Amino acid sequence: MAIEKPKYLINVCASFRVKGEAKGICHKKGSHNLLGYFEEGVLDRDIDARIVSTGCMKQCEEGPIVVVMPENWWYRGIDSEDKVDDILDALENGEACEDHLLP
Repeated sequence: MAIEKPKYLINVCASFRVKGEAKGICHKKGSHNLLGYFEEGVLDRDIDARIVSTGCMKQCEEGPIVVVMPENWWYRGIDSEDKVDDILDALENGEACEDHLLP
């Protein structure tokens, strides 16, 4: 049986470090609290994507960080439902959300 691969993989930094503890700005700013909102948004918009929490992405000064693959779109400061909506609205059209891209 073949594994169903999504069109997009949305990686949300949860700041976990090698030893397992969450220390970084992404965790402190609540990125892990947005995972459910991302999931609901993807389902509501019928976007073929999976949401994954990740370890530290080493961009703490710009966090919380979200990366959409395979496009390699890195977003910074994603700390609210409004910003998640901005990303998902653009993704629904197959586009990057320019307002939140990491330079």
